[in-house]
Amino acid sequence: IALRIPRQTLEEARNWQAAHYDISWYDTVGKEDYTVTGTDGYVLHAQHLSNPSPSGQMVILSHGYSDNRFGSLKYARLYLDLGFDVILYDLRGHGENEPALCSFSGREAEDLNVLIRDCRSRYPDTALLGLHGESLGAATSIAALKEKPEVDFVVADCGFSEISSVLLAGMQQYPAPDLLLRLVSLGAKLRTGYFVGQMRPIDSLPGNEIPILFIHGADDTFIPPKHSQNMQKATAGPSEIHLVPGAAHAASLLTDRDAYLSYVKEFLEKIQSS
Repeated sequence: IALRIPRQTLEEARNWQAAHYDISWYDTVGKEDYTVTGTDGYVLHAQHLSNPSPSGQMVILSHGYSDNRFGSLKYARLYLDLGFDVILYDLRGHGENEPALCSFSGREAEDLNVLIRDCRSRYPDTALLGLHGESLGAATSIAALKEKPEVDFVVADCGFSEISSVLLAGMQQYPAPDLLLRLVSLGAKLRTGYFVGQMRPIDSLPGNEIPILFIHGADDTFIPPKHSQNMQKATAGPSEIHLVPGAAHAASLLTDRDAYLSYVKEFLEKIQSS
């Protein structure tokens, strides 16, 4: 149960987005669908959104747990407005991909690094390439840094520094949650190749030199802000953190779009000028 992903169809995800903000622009932007094969033969579905005014800048967006690539549309519009091309994709076990168990940033980070290499090869004129992730997507983007990928920045929105405490909090309704977590960890190792104790994006940050912008809802009770705060302390490279007042989990952009845009825009201006 802990590792199984409650999947949404693309239609379900798109309908949710359309009910909460304007996505009419998506039908008019240029698109290219393609697939990328991961290191273990797992096929990932991706989509390239072309900016009407190409600038040689691109960002790969990673969505949250149980969502799919349409969950990244709110961030896609932000980056298109800033002159970026955008890569959307379905994380392992999500969207159009084949069902798979979640390894909470383990195999997901391996997949993302394959996408990064593919992006550099497929779009060789890209001068500036970044990552932006939400929740599981943020954790995946941070965990991917362990391989020292060829990216120029990361924006990590409400990611977890480690999944153990999040799972343990959800298991308090059961008897002996500590024992249950150990059993889950063993099952995770057998089924995904990772113990729960290895699902720790924060361990990718010592020695990291890629600039990171952490954003977190100040009122996030699912993945508390301390996760982002701990990761900011752990990274060796340039970083900054912003907590959005009144924002619950994965709701910072929808809670205060103007502030969110200013955080990202100012961060990117520093990257572009360096």
